[in-house]
Amino acid sequence: MEALNRIGFDNEKYLQEQTDAILKRVSRFNDKLYLECGGKILYDYHAARVLPGFDPNVKMRLLQKLKDKIDVIMCIYAGDIERNKIRADFGITYDVDVLKSIDDLKWYGINVAAIVITRYQDQPAAAAFKNKLELKGIKVYLHYPTKGYPTDVDLIVSDEGYGKNEYIKTTRPIVVVTGPGPGSGKLATCLCNLYHEYKKGIKAGYAKFETFPIWDLPLNHMVNIAYEAATADLRDVNMIDIHHLKVYGKEVVNYNRDIEAFNLLKSILEKITGGESMYQSPTDMGVNRASSGIVNDQIVQEASYQEIIRRFLRSAVEYAMGLTEKDTLDRSLEIMNKVGAKVEDRKVVQPARNAAKEAEESGKGYGGIYCGAAIELHDGTIITGKNSPLLHASSSMILNATKYLAGLPDNMILLPESIIDSVTHLKKDLLNGKKVSLDVEETLIALAISAISNPAAQMALECLKDLRGCEMHSTHIPTAGDEAGFRKLKVNLTCDPKFSSKRLFVSE
Repeated sequence: MEALNRIGFDNEKYLQEQTDAILKRVSRFNDKLYLECGGKILYDYHAARVLPGFDPNVKMRLLQKLKDKIDVIMCIYAGDIERNKIRADFGITYDVDVLKSIDDLKWYGINVAAIVITRYQDQPAAAAFKNKLELKGIKVYLHYPTKGYPTDVDLIVSDEGYGKNEYIKTTRPIVVVTGPGPGSGKLATCLCNLYHEYKKGIKAGYAKFETFPIWDLPLNHMVNIAYEAATADLRDVNMIDIHHLKVYGKEVVNYNRDIEAFNLLKSILEKITGGESMYQSPTDMGVNRASSGIVNDQIVQEASYQEIIRRFLRSAVEYAMGLTEKDTLDRSLEIMNKVGAKVEDRKVVQPARNAAKEAEESGKGYGGIYCGAAIELHDGTIITGKNSPLLHASSSMILNATKYLAGLPDNMILLPESIIDSVTHLKKDLLNGKKVSLDVEETLIALAISAISNPAAQMALECLKDLRGCEMHSTHIPTAGDEAGFRKLKVNLTCDPKFSSKRLFVSE
């Protein structure tokens, strides 16, 4: 199953319906709404992969339409700062992601009103991050673990609970509360400020702006199962919202954490407002019109099936690298089995493995390791590469792919021997490197240098942009230079959980 270069999602239709739904929700709450934004506001590549045609920045386009009505609060969990948690799609830590997000939002004309460091307990790294932000003129609030949570609602909703945290000042009717990754403290931040608003006599409201799971699609729709695959580390399981079914007699989809926590949240909201809860089910809380943008369900289902395979491969690699637990890998495999998926259903997997086998048979690997890589171009053509003493397999694959796209002969040399010799001399003789073959990032730089005097290399260089969004697989875990290069090329990379070197410490 594959959905390559086909459109299954209409951004404009979704944008209009989602905007209308948010404004309608604001009107229910005296023009003050705390909108918890689940998922990523910017660069939502998961959504773009499972909903082909989805603009990864469509949420930002929506916020831009409302920018005169919104303030943004950004939350980050102090524990994530302390342990240097990484955002995988950028390879940066969560605290750096916050800085990047502030810059990105500013570029779109949206100001961040404040940063909240949540569950703060004097962690040194969190304190240092606070100082860094304040030196840059950014308002920072510290929120502490909530007393009484989760059992004592009377203590939670009191001056010793939510009231212990400082009120975050905002001036606009929509307060978007966001943060890097799950567990950042967005909900608690919303509820803390909601508590303070009601003490001031302002009857503000709360809602969630999430994309997945999509509540009005079937429980076992591939998009919703792909969400489970994306949250395998959190053990999220999609379920029928029993609260919604009981009140409205309608089957809708939500996930276990929200369903299990709803009675507690309902009690907290009733305590804050001093009356009936504003919602009767966790699905009621959501403002999600993603289903309205789906224009070709088959394409979306096929793309989601592929994402499930990608997520399994990522879990396998992260487990091999010691970045995740065995339980997460087992959960990913369970989801694969649920949909009947095999790794080989990903079109680029077997060609990459075949290329590695060819390298082994020819004896042209490097350091006793034989690697292969394959990429599927937007016309469906699959291009492969294998490693050698001069190039990583992924580097070879990129050069082969750009030659194909530029209409150049396969045997044409794009990187002159003099350039490769100069780079290897730098790595081996001057910097004392142990691995001198060119990784992806080095290959891209070498190609750019070659393009100055080589028209063919210039043609190939111009074709790099055509690799964006292509599917790619490597038989080995990429080195830092390979990964950095592919992140810039924006390909959808997976790999087998094998290391590209027999050495325990690899530094390039």
